Amino acid sequence: MTAFRFPLRIYWEDTDARGTVYPSRMLHFFERGRTEWLRALGVEQQKLREQTGGFFVVTHAAVDYVAPARLDDQLWVTARLQAAGRASITIAQQALLQHTMSSDGQPQLLSEGTIRIGWVDAASMRPARIPASILEQLS
Repeated sequence: MTAFRFPLRIYWEDTDARGTVYPSRMLHFFERGRTEWLRALGVEQQKLREQTGGFFVVTHAAVDYVAPARLDDQLWVTARLQAAGRASITIAQQALLQHTMSSDGQPQLLSEGTIRIGWVDAASMRPARIPASILEQLS
């Protein structure tokens, strides 16, 4: 399955005094990428809550940092479904430097990770089954 790509630029607010991106910002970038990936699949989170009474929450995040991103870099943030269960899905994500190619001709990998998001009932905040219609959209 081809990964969804979301373009992103690094701004001052994302960096330290050296112009290097704070590692925690990568989680923000992955969140934007996941949200736009879901939106591209027709899954809008606010509408989900209104229509189903539930929403996704992050239950686990694992990120490997390969190389730093820097001020003014242009990135691709990718998202791709890795696994789907009844109450959670796992998404594989990467941050790639758009204009710098690695030895294999691909954009340079800056970080990669897996994020598991679980479905919860909005009223109780307790885990629940992901509605079948949403799982169909993600497959």
